[in-house]
Amino acid sequence: MSPSRKRTVKVTAILAGLSLLLAGCTEQLALGWLPTERGLTNQVDRVIDLWVYSWLVLMIIGVVTWLLIIWAAVVYRRRKGQTGLPAQLRYNMPIETFYTIVPLILVLGFFAFTARDQVAIEAPLEDPDVTIEVFGKRWAWDFNYINEGVYYSGIQAQELPSGPIDAASLPKLYLPVNAKVEVIIESRDVIHSFWVVDFLYKKDMIPARTNYWYFIPQKEGVYRGKCAELCGEYHSLMLFEVHVVSQAEYDREMSRLRQAGNVGRLGPEFNVLQNLPGTGTTAIGEDQ
Repeated sequence: MSPSRKRTVKVTAILAGLSLLLAGCTEQLALGWLPTERGLTNQVDRVIDLWVYSWLVLMIIGVVTWLLIIWAAVVYRRRKGQTGLPAQLRYNMPIETFYTIVPLILVLGFFAFTARDQVAIEAPLEDPDVTIEVFGKRWAWDFNYINEGVYYSGIQAQELPSGPIDAASLPKLYLPVNAKVEVIIESRDVIHSFWVVDFLYKKDMIPARTNYWYFIPQKEGVYRGKCAELCGEYHSLMLFEVHVVSQAEYDREMSRLRQAGNVGRLGPEFNVLQNLPGTGTTAIGEDQ
């Protein structure tokens, strides 16, 4: 290789390294391009770290693999004047052991860290400050504020003539900041999924089954929510907002619901499917 070409290769490698280093300083890369920010809940940072470090490990493995492929292609390429095939090897025990053991270690490592974080996220919070019962329904949401004895019944997102969604029509779930929250998750009809996008977690809503989610919202703001399970014609309009507010604002919102007459609970008596196990009723046509 000529000296000028060597210099070109060195400069290119240096520039590529600097670009990668500078890119690593961006906030988006530090978040793994996840649609959120750190510290929104007591769980978000854990999910971000698991995601980002997993991709870093995979990126290193990918770079090493490609370098080995390129090295083998260059070193063992056919030279001028060579004919026929090179010596063929049936096996190489050290290499075969290496590429069997290393992937096994990686898979077990990813499983262990994922299981560790999942157990931590799923762990119930003792003495929750707020208990919210969420019912998914085609294609909106009902929120029961169990501690306050009030409810909110939502409608599906309304499309404006110009195209975008009318944000004022979206169901709104209010939570007090820094409070321990218990969410009871249920479905009125088909399988839905309760997903707060910025909180990086979702829970399926399965008829005749109750799921739970525990977390602490740590920053005030408005966060997007949607159904993450295809549930029918207007699935894309099954949206909602989570408003994390001060305790005073939360209390005012609860007072507004009481003044509007939304006192009580919208329970399972409004479910569409009343002949499922555990509902206490019998299916149509079944002997009484």
